[in-house]
Amino acid sequence: MQIVLYTHSLISDWNHGNAHFLRGVLRELEARGHRTLALEPEDGWSRQNLIKNQGVQAAARFGRDFPELRVETYGAEFDHEEALASADVVIVHEWTSPALVERLGRLRRNGARFSLLFHDTHHRAISLEREIADLDLDGYDAVLTFGEVLREIYLKRGWGRRVFTWHEAADVRLFHPHAEIGRERDLIWVGNWGDDERKEELSSFLIEPAKALKLTGTVHGVRYPESALKKLTAAGLTYRGWIPSVDVAASYARHRFTVHVPRRPYSQSLPGIPTIRMFEALACGIPLISAPWSDCEGLFRPGEDFLFARNGEVMKQHMQAVLSDPDLAASLARNGSETVLARHTCGHRVEELLAILADIGSVPVPTSMEDA
Repeated sequence: MQIVLYTHSLISDWNHGNAHFLRGVLRELEARGHRTLALEPEDGWSRQNLIKNQGVQAAARFGRDFPELRVETYGAEFDHEEALASADVVIVHEWTSPALVERLGRLRRNGARFSLLFHDTHHRAISLEREIADLDLDGYDAVLTFGEVLREIYLKRGWGRRVFTWHEAADVRLFHPHAEIGRERDLIWVGNWGDDERKEELSSFLIEPAKALKLTGTVHGVRYPESALKKLTAAGLTYRGWIPSVDVAASYARHRFTVHVPRRPYSQSLPGIPTIRMFEALACGIPLISAPWSDCEGLFRPGEDFLFARNGEVMKQHMQAVLSDPDLAASLARNGSETVLARHTCGHRVEELLAILADIGSVPVPTSMEDA
């Protein structure tokens, strides 16, 4: 099959963690013999900021790190009809411009042969509902949402013909343990500031416990205001800015544990949706302690795969336990990796995607690599 993905960016994951998942899915599809193409806007905010803050060499790394992936940028004069002439499946991410979302739906309504799917991996359905409600999804065969609660919102609002849950997952070709690397520091946090959507949570579940325990630690991410950087320094944590996804697993391996701090819209209004960092960290075999969120879909085994901390004091206690009990740390690392490998890899999500395509029945779906 020929699969075309419209994404905000595949080249850049600057403040755009969804790129990790999409890269992994496309790599898995390519490995199974399918042909893929990613289309991203030439003025994409993430790629522009990557180049502005990290230089053109950061964007150029993509071709070296992911040589099997093909990406084209598009502008106002781009011929989308020509680009999709041989497509069997087209997946359109929700950050795609509303005009282009409508244009692609109109192509499908007018007889285009490809299956057309809309992909939502954000909280705008509740935080900026009108932006999603105004999208013209009438021509779309199905909607993919990254959590059951989001699927139910789409169904309740009547957005889309059919709606499926399609969680993010770990690209285990990148995110895996590095036993050859020694653990040099206590704590690592990989995540962006997030428009103050977890300002208080990062203070309660990361900065204050680390400061109280006098931990050594590293923080990676972007868009941290000066006030946050001062707090990290005061807590003894070293801020190292953006980190390419291909370097994350090795960085995890140099630390004894990590934490998961979801953004407030997910922990309060969209239960069942962790950040992609949780899948990736567990895949890397690092003990993880999580701030509160509701695992109402049973994605993991809380208490076995990771530890839940209901407040900052419990977070501090869990941090002490993981650092002082090697058996506990080893058990968490082993169990978390086991669950991801069993249920939450990009390979699993490709299987789910192929099953969805077969279910909607709009194009013939190959049953093996030989048929692709």
